[in-house]
Amino acid sequence: MEEVTRMPLLGDKFPEISVQTTHGPMKLPDQYKGKWWVLFSHPADFTPVCTTEFIAFAKRADEFYKLGVELIGLSVDQVFSHIKWVEWIDEKMGVKIPFPVIADSAEGVSKALGMIHPGAGSSNTVRAVFVMDPESKIRLVIYYPKEIGRSIDEILRAVKALQVSDNYNVAAPENWPNNEILKDKVILPPASSIQDAEARKGKENCYDWWFCYKNL
Repeated sequence: MEEVTRMPLLGDKFPEISVQTTHGPMKLPDQYKGKWWVLFSHPADFTPVCTTEFIAFAKRADEFYKLGVELIGLSVDQVFSHIKWVEWIDEKMGVKIPFPVIADSAEGVSKALGMIHPGAGSSNTVRAVFVMDPESKIRLVIYYPKEIGRSIDEILRAVKALQVSDNYNVAAPENWPNNEILKDKVILPPASSIQDAEARKGKENCYDWWFCYKNL
């Protein structure tokens, strides 16, 4: 029977694995111990959609770095292919890729994270995003079909929201900080007791006892 690798669940620890990258060998997740980091895979080098994504990640890299977030790419292409592709993006598009790119194998990180779709008839990685926190726990997973490019702004927004949630023990509403109802306000945790629920009734910044919000 064919071995099936399950996709990791939110809250799982990132698996320990050694990788070869365009910046040299690394050991994950130790390389980013104590930091937030984003791992994003692409189906193949020298493909148009992936090229547009890498350019967008590169142009927003400083915004990630200001949040203390590291970036690392991945596909099953060999390291020399990654290097040539990164050179091409610099020469033809005028954009330098500042982050490392993992040269993976179908038995490496891709398999450990369930990024090889056995029914797709291909050994290429899917278009995936994994966000890890400073404890190397997987906090967010997004999968895209190969036909659709990612929104890097959405990934950046999600990382900001996760950090705010952790730092202030709150939840972020839809499209935070540009929610149609709450704007940049955040949502308080649910009432923890009947007494707490009663105290919230009719309180300012509460639509009801189960829906309260505040400014940061």
